Amino acid sequence: MHIAIAMFDRFTALDAIGPYEVLNRLPDATVTFVAEEAGEIRSDTRMLGIIADATFDDVPEPDIILVPGGGGTRALLDPDAAIVHWVKHAHTTSTWTTSVCTGSLVLAAAGLLDGLDATTHWAASDLLEGLGAHYTAQRVVEQGKIVTAAGVSSGIDMALALAAHIAGDDYARAIQLGIEYDPQPPFDAGSPAKAGPELVALVRAIAVEPTT
Repeated sequence: MHIAIAMFDRFTALDAIGPYEVLNRLPDATVTFVAEEAGEIRSDTRMLGIIADATFDDVPEPDIILVPGGGGTRALLDPDAAIVHWVKHAHTTSTWTTSVCTGSLVLAAAGLLDGLDATTHWAASDLLEGLGAHYTAQRVVEQGKIVTAAGVSSGIDMALALAAHIAGDDYARAIQLGIEYDPQPPFDAGSPAKAGPELVALVRAIAVEPTT
């Protein structure tokens, strides 16, 4: 099973690495980080680099496509962008096509989400709908072989759901136990509905655009 995680300048680290920590544990899984050009790709904070070992052309038909989000997604929404072209064509043969956070904007730019329910980071919901999808405020949304996840940490949830489809519930539970994914956050402020308008305003104020 070949899993391709698409990389681009200013991606959000956990969007890619969270699902990676789940999916690389699937039976017979091979994970390749791919980009328009092989080499180091810097995260949105510029503090972290990931090496893309292959180009999009090197991996034309992965079994699983995963597109993370990040501030850099806004520069990728041209239908002629290399990543959009790759996603559009790789999707025709993929078993699963997935995204985390604003990675769904790339799927939408490729025309894959037209008229479909999908999710993204809450601060990018209008952008997603402007690209033809119907934003749904859920952590994971499945539409056939397309699976989208909401902001950042929800990529782990998405990957576990995908692992259950591929290897069965018990295997997915074993992965969850192996990575000790047992979230118990100190605050109950993980969504706009729970956080309230003041915190939502603060998040918008401290980021010119969402980083995810």
